[in-house]
Amino acid sequence: MLGGMRSRHISRVIAASPESVYAYAVDPAHLPRWAAGLAQAEVEVRGDVLVAQSPMGEVTVRFVERNELGILDHDVTLPSGETVTNPMRVMAHPDGAEVLFTIRQLELSDDEFERDCQMIEDDLETLRSLLE
Repeated sequence: MLGGMRSRHISRVIAASPESVYAYAVDPAHLPRWAAGLAQAEVEVRGDVLVAQSPMGEVTVRFVERNELGILDHDVTLPSGETVTNPMRVMAHPDGAEVLFTIRQLELSDDEFERDCQMIEDDLETLRSLLE
């Protein structure tokens, strides 16, 4: 059964500067190290689009332009041709930086949504462990 259109905000505090967290996360070469849900091997850069082998098959990823605001929003085009927008942001936090990822249920079943949320939790925890 498909759930409704729910959003969930997943965040992780990282004991590092927001600038260093953003610089690491925005670098395509680093994606396979922390974003297992998105990239399982080296990412190919084609212009402003990244091509990655994901658990779902080949996906393309387009991040917003690099910016001073810590915004890492990105569109992921799935093998089906469907594009999913993923809002993501690095913010200053009293203990360093906070990474906030918004996941939307859209066409996912409740079980698929929970699985995807867990994948994001794991990816953000990996990012934290790499940067602290």
